[in-house]
Amino acid sequence: MTTDIKAPVFPESVAEGTIATWHKQPGEQCERDELIVDIETDKVVLEVVAPADGVISEVIKGEGDTVESGEVIGKFAEGESGSSGGGEEKAPAEDSESSPAETAKPAESDTGKVSEPAAESSGEEPILSPAAKKLAEEKSVDPKQVEATGRDGRVLKEDILRHLEKGPQESASQGGGQKSAEESKPQQPPEASLSPGERPEKRVPMTRMRASIARRLVDVQQTTAMLTTFNEVNMKPIMDIRQSYKDSFEKRHGIKLGFMGFFVKAACEALKRFPAVNASIDGTDMVYHGYQDIGIAVSTDRGLVVPVLRDADALSVADVEQGITEFGKKARDGKLTIDEMTGGTFSITNGGIFGSLLSTPILNPPQTAILGMHKIQERPMAVNGEVVVLPMMYLAISYDHRMIDGKEAVQFLVTIKELLEDPARILLDV
Repeated sequence: MTTDIKAPVFPESVAEGTIATWHKQPGEQCERDELIVDIETDKVVLEVVAPADGVISEVIKGEGDTVESGEVIGKFAEGESGSSGGGEEKAPAEDSESSPAETAKPAESDTGKVSEPAAESSGEEPILSPAAKKLAEEKSVDPKQVEATGRDGRVLKEDILRHLEKGPQESASQGGGQKSAEESKPQQPPEASLSPGERPEKRVPMTRMRASIARRLVDVQQTTAMLTTFNEVNMKPIMDIRQSYKDSFEKRHGIKLGFMGFFVKAACEALKRFPAVNASIDGTDMVYHGYQDIGIAVSTDRGLVVPVLRDADALSVADVEQGITEFGKKARDGKLTIDEMTGGTFSITNGGIFGSLLSTPILNPPQTAILGMHKIQERPMAVNGEVVVLPMMYLAISYDHRMIDGKEAVQFLVTIKELLEDPARILLDV
């Protein structure tokens, strides 16, 4: 039975997408709910999974092609395995991925590499998809060492590839594994064979997400009256709190105590005192928000994304840290949804994790302000007439001058500085 593989229904704000990666090729065995293709939109990467056990019979839209919501991108043959052999459930996959001579070896001999996957049928061994099993054999990978992400703890082909990327491929030096490892990296030989004096160039199309980010950044520069003001904060009080409570905090909440929790709580308190900084412009109207939804900028390989902590003022420091950790994990895996990245009223970006000492963050429209954190740097400071070395951080707030006056922006940043340098102010609301 052949069915259509369709692009998912895109969110209302997304018009079209681009085929990013086909994880399965025509004739390759697929299991129900196994990832077969990624579709990249302006904001998120959408995943399409196999509707049933079978194979992809035809690819209609190749990688890089533009697709619309619900458009047919391929054909799927249910129940087919790419092989005419019968027998047990796993036999068709083995027939399709090896020669008849190779599949006959396990029945005749216990020796050699083919004897290892035979033990996988026992209950103690992890369950592998056919493609993962074949790759594990080629790379001499122990499935027990691989983190499974498939349904019911099944090890997928992507899990094997991820495992190989993480550490040194020691097993690749055995048998034919070395050859397979070299073949899996076609980009390396050209780089290694460059002659002295060559000036190589590589041209790749801009991804849809990167192009969308570029358009938005240019629009911000052209359509807002953006201005940035700076201040600095003594981070010693916060660092002392972290040092005193980091172990008990992690033991109680199961997550490390970072700086972002304090900055989010300080920002929420400051936003309550200066509502214009928590507002947005809609045409000729100014919209004041009675809640604090804080966007946290997260850098990924695909580009910068800004997931939103909803009602951040009602969250504890532990809730904030947990939410940011989950956002970071989802962002790296391309699992963020559009709902998680829309609707923020204020944003925070931390360039300090990359070593930035000072920067001017760009607004995240339609928000009218964004707070920039930076690297903590020890500097000599004058305290009560004496020179003291303190861990200092530069703070920056970029704001839309159409909505926010300079006085409000400066006072907002000073409020955050005071709250961080004396965290008790957050609890006492002073």
